[in-house]
Amino acid sequence: MHLTNLDYYRHTHVFYEIRDSDMRRVLFVVLFTFFMMIAEIVFGVLFNSMALLADGWHMATHASALGITLFTFYMVKRLKNDESYSFGTWKIEILGAYTSAILLAMVGIGVVYSSIERILHPAAIQYDHALIVSFIGLAVNVICAIVLNSGGHSHEHPQPHPHPHHDHEHEHHGAHEHGLGVKSAYLHVLADALTSVFAIVALFGAKLFNLDFLDPAMGIISSVLIFRWSIDLLRESSSILLDRSTDEELPREIRAIIEGDGDTKISDLHLWRVGQDRYACIISLVTNMPKKPQQYKKMLEPVHELVHISLEVVQCETNCAVPSAAGD
Repeated sequence: MHLTNLDYYRHTHVFYEIRDSDMRRVLFVVLFTFFMMIAEIVFGVLFNSMALLADGWHMATHASALGITLFTFYMVKRLKNDESYSFGTWKIEILGAYTSAILLAMVGIGVVYSSIERILHPAAIQYDHALIVSFIGLAVNVICAIVLNSGGHSHEHPQPHPHPHHDHEHEHHGAHEHGLGVKSAYLHVLADALTSVFAIVALFGAKLFNLDFLDPAMGIISSVLIFRWSIDLLRESSSILLDRSTDEELPREIRAIIEGDGDTKISDLHLWRVGQDRYACIISLVTNMPKKPQQYKKMLEPVHELVHISLEVVQCETNCAVPSAAGD
């Protein structure tokens, strides 16, 4: 058959888009965080406060991470129609989140080193000045967190293709959750706010009760938070980059639908994420009574997370019952 209108059968591979409002919020937070970072580092050195200096360097990692998030947003938008990205550009953002996690861990090591050095070699602290800067830093973090969390959904989703086989409404499960880029930026700011709180507690304790060891001790406690957050972000982003499936319910739902006729069996199933709560899949199935691929796709329409489906339908040459492949 000669197809004269092939475009009618094509469908978009843009599964994920960045909102301009997200980019504006992140840009605001990047600039706000950067200027506060400079202030905390400078005054931490001038006032000999390890807690304040640790908070400043911690904020530096957040400024870097937020800058990476902003850059990945720009690249996702710029390259979204680049056909060399077979399943869209979403993983550019995930790669940025992974890089941010590594930077966070590296600075955590630096904070531990500096805190231990300050314990071994104490220095006088100008508490009043350091407390003023710490409170300002905390206020900045609270403002940034509110700005980042004010956008509702973090991403817009592309419009469905007009062809009836692709005209599916894909609902966004957990619509108020942010994508990993905005989520990582938000968690960076929250973690920095907690570090600011620790710095304030340390400075008050040292000033009121002459517990000078609290300042470097809080620097070490802050680094523990840094490491924990870094590990969580590394685990989440690396799972996506390696196409590791963490959704156990989705494969069960697909199998239940396809194998519900009692004849068809899925022999091979591959799922991977191509956007926030968006999946592509390859399904190989065996059946005695095959249907057209479009019919199987129609059956899967209730699975709103699926935005790209490739099907292989194999008919048994003789009547057969094929067991489902375990662990797909």
